[in-house]
Amino acid sequence: MKRFFARTAHGIKPGLEVTQAVLEPFGHPQKSFLSIHVAGTNGKGSVCAMIESVLRAAGLKTGLYTSPHLVNFNERIRVSGHCISDSDLAALMDEVESAADTVTRAKGLRPATFFELSTVMAYEHFRRQGVEIAVIETGMGGRWDATNVLDPLIAVITGVHLDHTSYLGTDITAIAGEKAGIIKPGRPVVCGRLCDAAKTVVKTAAREADASFIDMAETISVRRVGEDAGGQILRVEGASASYGTLRSALIGPHQLENCALAVGVLEVLGAVYSMDIGAEAMGRGLASCRWPARGQWLGREPRVLLDAAHNPDGAGALVKILHTRDAGVKLGLVVGFLEDKDAPGFMKVLADAVDRCWVVPVESARSMPVPDMVAACRAAGLSPGHGEWETVWEEAVRWARRESAELCVAGSIYLAGAVLKRQWGEGGVCRWFAGADMEKTT
Repeated sequence: MKRFFARTAHGIKPGLEVTQAVLEPFGHPQKSFLSIHVAGTNGKGSVCAMIESVLRAAGLKTGLYTSPHLVNFNERIRVSGHCISDSDLAALMDEVESAADTVTRAKGLRPATFFELSTVMAYEHFRRQGVEIAVIETGMGGRWDATNVLDPLIAVITGVHLDHTSYLGTDITAIAGEKAGIIKPGRPVVCGRLCDAAKTVVKTAAREADASFIDMAETISVRRVGEDAGGQILRVEGASASYGTLRSALIGPHQLENCALAVGVLEVLGAVYSMDIGAEAMGRGLASCRWPARGQWLGREPRVLLDAAHNPDGAGALVKILHTRDAGVKLGLVVGFLEDKDAPGFMKVLADAVDRCWVVPVESARSMPVPDMVAACRAAGLSPGHGEWETVWEEAVRWARRESAELCVAGSIYLAGAVLKRQWGEGGVCRWFAGADMEKTT
């Protein structure tokens, strides 16, 4: 596994030639299953999880490919809710890496990157497991993303905001163009709420591909009517049916838009491809959807909110969750960023909700330097503590217990993973995905 992860040093490389070449020895496994391809700046993981959960509830054998993982690589590749096993992963890793080295040398191509190999492994695992339909999340962008060798039933774009600007472009129009790169000729594109500039780009790309453009903000209505221990209680009105009152396991006002988009995609499957999901499967799938570190409350004394928000738009969604807390309860924030993130913008959005703040380095070669994170917090009016993860975490927990406060971990999914690894152990996330009721003590 260390050798495999070392390929992250190859970085992010544009172009699909290497992915296509590595798929050849395996007979292009991505053609063996139906697929839904999801891109977007924020929300794409939640939308993928909701769609897959409903399809599984409808009796289909599903695949789900997402990134990054929280604790174990296995989390990225799931079949019917179960992570790929260690033995299957080890075998696939050896086969795919060996095939990649052989074919890239023979064709005079550059070495395959970590994400390109991961994608080939996911597609081949889905073929071997007899997956009927897979929900595939892009890693970054869309046009040159390794996942974009698919011919999906539907292309989904959750939203477009400034993120990964060093790779995707420095304005909304450029980033929207990269996301729109997943649109395929004649295949519907279903979109969440887009600003006017992004919508123009995506609609133009759809028209050029002779693909129908469906705006879920105009066709699906999802209203929050309550909340309980099982999540949010929603009233869902679809374009083709009224689903009445449903429960979403994922909390936060922003999840209403994600839910609307997922429902819209599932309705398009019925309208265009005669894949009738049904209201009963819709209800069971949304209620049982599991997607960690997205507005996820854990623990007691203190309670800890894990959230993968990492840009200003995500911070805005996180603030809405924080506003539902009991008034007067203090909040401590533990935050860390990758180097290409807008840390000052993120902290500016969150600053008023935070009573105490700490910054920590992210376990990645792309971690933002601690002095830069400290400066971002100070620019937002906060005076952060800082140090290595374990030291900071212990200090934050002591402070929260002393102040009867709550903690929030945000800025990077790597930090949320550190919390879950500490709490649930090495394979805890995979056990939770498979239905285990994990202990929720901090």
